[in-house]
Amino acid sequence: MKARWAEARDLGVLPGIEASGDALFAEAGIVFEAGPTVIEQVAGTARVLVVGDPPLGFAALSDVDGLPYLEQISVAADRLGKGFGAVLLRAAIAESGDGLTLLTFRDVPWNGPWYRHFGFEELPPSAWGPRLREHWQAEIDAGLHELGPRLAMRRP
Repeated sequence: MKARWAEARDLGVLPGIEASGDALFAEAGIVFEAGPTVIEQVAGTARVLVVGDPPLGFAALSDVDGLPYLEQISVAADRLGKGFGAVLLRAAIAESGDGLTLLTFRDVPWNGPWYRHFGFEELPPSAWGPRLREHWQAEIDAGLHELGPRLAMRRP
């Protein structure tokens, strides 16, 4: 299966995909507060890749400090472990010629360790630009860092 750019007809199902994946975090002891999903927050500003028709997963990309940034990658809970996330991440990497940055949970197996498998490395704070610092602070303000250790990563 290949990733493709989302079309208007795809966008309505993406929040449900993200919400279904959040249940997996609950199993790891990470419970997100109720509110808009990331895909709802970046709607209209992010470029979105999807896999499947109708979509089974998505990757939302934006620019932060002039570099490609992975806002969110989500796969429908009933489709996890079937390689859809890898298809999306590889497509996101291919679309981000200058490297790809992201913020994620350090130790959750399908976060930090999973991204390391695809060549991502920890990005030290000394290498962060002002907008990445703003994203980090917004996560702190939203209480996300209280749920588990976070890190910034970049794939060169």
